Amino acid sequence: MLLLTTSRDALLAPLQSVSGIVEKRHTLPILSNVLIEKHGDALTLLATDIEIQITTHQNVQGGGEDQSITVGARKLQDILRALPDGEVSLVLDDKRLTLKSGKSRYALQTLPAADYPRMQLNSGDSLTVRLPQKEFKRQLAQVAYAMAAQDIRYYLNGLLMQVLDKELRMVATDGHRLALSSNTLEEDYPRTEVILPRKTVLELARQLSDSEDPVEIIITGNQACFRFGPIELITKLIEGKFPDYERVVPQGNPKLVVAHRASLLSALQRAAILTNEKFRGLRVVLESGRVSIISTNAEQEEAQEELEVDYSGDNLELGFNVTYLLDVLNNVTDDTVEIHLNEQMSSALFTVPGNDHFKAVVMPMRI
Repeated sequence: MLLLTTSRDALLAPLQSVSGIVEKRHTLPILSNVLIEKHGDALTLLATDIEIQITTHQNVQGGGEDQSITVGARKLQDILRALPDGEVSLVLDDKRLTLKSGKSRYALQTLPAADYPRMQLNSGDSLTVRLPQKEFKRQLAQVAYAMAAQDIRYYLNGLLMQVLDKELRMVATDGHRLALSSNTLEEDYPRTEVILPRKTVLELARQLSDSEDPVEIIITGNQACFRFGPIELITKLIEGKFPDYERVVPQGNPKLVVAHRASLLSALQRAAILTNEKFRGLRVVLESGRVSIISTNAEQEEAQEELEVDYSGDNLELGFNVTYLLDVLNNVTDDTVEIHLNEQMSSALFTVPGNDHFKAVVMPMRI
C-alpha cells in the first residue's frame, strides 16, 4: 500500500524537527519510533518521550492511502540524510515500511499506531501569551546556559518562566551562577510562573527561528504548549518552588568595569587553554585602566593576557571559573559589557549598557 511519494527534503525536514527528543535507549521500544499519520494531503509526524511531545503538520501532494504507522525515528532520519536529493516513496506492506528512492530500497519494521502514547493538552483554565519567535529565542539563549544539568534540587534542572503583567521574565541558576532576561509584552497578562524542564528549553532553542513570526505559549495546569510555524511542542512542567533569585542579584556593587565584549571573550578563551581541566579556574587582576587574566595548571604552565578596560577603582584580584565567564559573554550580543564588583569574594554582576533586561551573576572561586 502506497503511503506517500514526495521529495526527500519534504520528509526529512519535519522528521528532524520531531526526532530530537527521541531517546536512543528507552524501556518502551515504541518510544524510539516516530508516529506518521497521513490523511488526504495532510501529513503529521509526532514523537514523544512521555515528558515532551513534538508534532509537525504539513501538506504533501504525494497521493497514497490514508494510514497511521510508527517506525524507528533515528533509522528513518539517517537513511533520508544519506540519500541524494530526489523523490522518495513510503510503501506499507503488512508490518514493514519500505522506503524507495531511485534504485535504493530500505525495509523497516513498524509498530502499531494505536499503541503509541500521546500527550493531550489539559483542558480548563489556561494562559496564552504571544510574542515574536526571535525575541523568545534571544531570551532563552541569554539564560539557558545557567541551568543545572543533574542537580538533586530538581527545580534547578530547568528554567523559571514568569509572566508579570506586561513582562516575560526567564531565570536560570545552578547555584554557582545565575542569568536573568526579561522582555516587554504587548498586552497585559495575569501573573503566573512555571519551571520548564531543561530538555524542553534546549529543544525550543534549537527549533525556534530568528524571525518575527509568532510563538504562542499556552500554560495550563502542569503543562505548557508552544506553537510556532508547523510545530507544536507540549511539555510537562517541573513542580517545585524556584529559589528567590532576586536575593542572589548583587545590589550596589560599587566597582564598575566597562569592557569590549569580543576582546574580553577572546582573551578569556586564550587563557582558558592553560587552566586546570577539572577546576577551570583563573585569576582576574584589576588595576586602573586595565585587567590582567592569569591561568595556570598542574604542569606549571601559565598564560597571561592583558586588556585595556574602563576601570578607575582600587586594585582588585578575583578568581573565577572561566567556563562561567565564557558562557555569559558568548550569549550576549552587545558590543560592550559592564561588570559590577565589590570585594574579592563577592559575586560579579554582568549587565549591558542602557539595558536593564539582562543580568548575569557569577560567584567567585578561590584560586
